[in-house]
Amino acid sequence: MKKIVFAPDSFKGTMSSIEVCDIMDKAFRTIKPDVETVKIPIADGGEGTVDAFLYAVGGEKVFVKVKNPLFEDIDSFYCILKDRKTAVIEMAAASGLPLIEDRKNPLDASTFGTGLLIKDALDKGCTKIILGLGGSATNDGGIGIATALGVKFLDVNMRDIMPSNRGLRNLKYIDDTGLDNRLKSAEFVVACDVDNILCGQNGASYIFGPQKGADKNTVKILDENLSRYADILFEHTDKEVRNIPGTGAAGGVLASLLSFPDFINCKICPGIDIILDTAGFDEIIKDADLIITGEGKFDSQSLRGKAVSGIAKRAKKQNKPVIVIAGDTREYGDEIYDLGIQAVFSACSGVYTSFGEIKQTCFEDLRRTAENIARIIDL
Repeated sequence: MKKIVFAPDSFKGTMSSIEVCDIMDKAFRTIKPDVETVKIPIADGGEGTVDAFLYAVGGEKVFVKVKNPLFEDIDSFYCILKDRKTAVIEMAAASGLPLIEDRKNPLDASTFGTGLLIKDALDKGCTKIILGLGGSATNDGGIGIATALGVKFLDVNMRDIMPSNRGLRNLKYIDDTGLDNRLKSAEFVVACDVDNILCGQNGASYIFGPQKGADKNTVKILDENLSRYADILFEHTDKEVRNIPGTGAAGGVLASLLSFPDFINCKICPGIDIILDTAGFDEIIKDADLIITGEGKFDSQSLRGKAVSGIAKRAKKQNKPVIVIAGDTREYGDEIYDLGIQAVFSACSGVYTSFGEIKQTCFEDLRRTAENIARIIDL
């Protein structure tokens, strides 16, 4: 019996990775009912990461009340995997842009809610935290998380500042004596797929601030406040985080996580590698005859540490063929074939004038594309 592994990312805005897996699987089984299929939905650390891990390895979704980026009460979630020791947390579930919709405010948005999710996982006995950074609305350097876990950030009068970027302009002292003692023995694995640094033109504020609602003047203020934070962190911890690749992700969260090494055992990994390792991808594909992956838009950026490139590299090591199905498949070169990708297919069936039109037909378009591929593949 031939074996096909489906390992797509989500088609953002239209279909989750689980939905894409199910459509591809059903399409292939319709044409080739005798094939064995394995589904491994992929997520990059943003929305859908928790569900992808649960689907891949099993566990329990945990629901908890926390604060959204503007300190309003919300119902949020994370998951504990079946080992009962590993928690998977999406920043997007507590500190994400969709939670505040048209009220984007990176000066006042905080990661405090994400810190509450981490604290709840520790309360439930987790000793490993997988933290996905995608989709955040924040630019606070991670002081919200640190505050929720016991660090005090104080002004010149020894009063608590607001755990936000705006609060950083008043920061004078850091007191980490109250940092949650359980963090000493906890392992943090952070899913980070960007190499931007904390400050400057290639930093958190200038690169990601505008999509979080910052105009040019606000971007400058955000960057100045993060730079001030970096200076005070160095004074307090002797840790220079300003130019560490990845510290620009999610509004500078890693600036805090990497600055207390005696307390937080933290390592940074590409999001795709974390989920593939957790799902046992390398072992699963050993006897596979074909791997099908995909994403909403496939272009030259897809080769820079994203899901498709991570899957293709691992498949190439085992000489396994890879096919890509994506919504938009423009702007890529022949270098994809050197990566081990054998063919790329677009799921779009025509020319669309709006994203709304794409959403109306995307499920059927993907099904037809997968069925057509199944008809021509010799398995």
